[in-house]
Amino acid sequence: MPFRKIEPEKLSDTVARQIESLILHGILRPGERLPSERELSERLGVSRPSLRDAVSALQEVGLLATRAGSGIFVAEVLGSAFSPALIDLFARHEDAVFDYLDFRRDLEGLAAERAARLASDTDLSVVAEIFAKMEAAHLKRDPSDEARLDAEFHMAIIEASHNVVMLHMMRSMFDLLRQGVFYNRKVMFKQRMTRGTLLDQHRAINDALQARNSEAARGAVEAHLSFVRQALEDDLKADRNERLAQLRFEHEKERG
Repeated sequence: MPFRKIEPEKLSDTVARQIESLILHGILRPGERLPSERELSERLGVSRPSLRDAVSALQEVGLLATRAGSGIFVAEVLGSAFSPALIDLFARHEDAVFDYLDFRRDLEGLAAERAARLASDTDLSVVAEIFAKMEAAHLKRDPSDEARLDAEFHMAIIEASHNVVMLHMMRSMFDLLRQGVFYNRKVMFKQRMTRGTLLDQHRAINDALQARNSEAARGAVEAHLSFVRQALEDDLKADRNERLAQLRFEHEKERG
């Protein structure tokens, strides 16, 4: 008969599985510092040796890292999503900007549709809270906070879609955006009129999600990212046109 004796699981394996789950679901984030060994063992209700065994096992598989004198951190696992050579290639070619935005529009539209159906009330409260902060940041002259909250708003929707593969893929994509590999988010918020339009678009996304209207949520995200794509394309064209105009002007001056 295909039965085997049940053996009790080691405490360290239970601890490791709990930490793994927190990393998998994006609750513990890359670079985040874990509590001290004493505090963490107390929270988990296990001995320090059991905790050390769990941490050691997670270090071996690359999920945790110890920094001398600083503590235990979630490993920067997202760094392996793209090779340095590919990141450099993205940064040198503006075509990658538009492919990146097309990819985001498709994936985030799907994430918004899923979030409208599958998110918990708490998930949607997080989205609403971030949008409220965006409204407050919109009143400031400096767009830095609004640009940062823009990224947090989109990530909150992806988290609310409850798909861990999508979560880690998009977190990796947003990490490249944070580094300025594709474009500077602040460029989108430099003009007051554009900032107002972007806020209205985020309001439409939030309203659709709170109403749990999956079709409207997907449509609002797609319309927003199509607008961002067009705005960046227009900005790049304006820069190219200005460079050409300067060359014509300089040449005309030389002709006397």
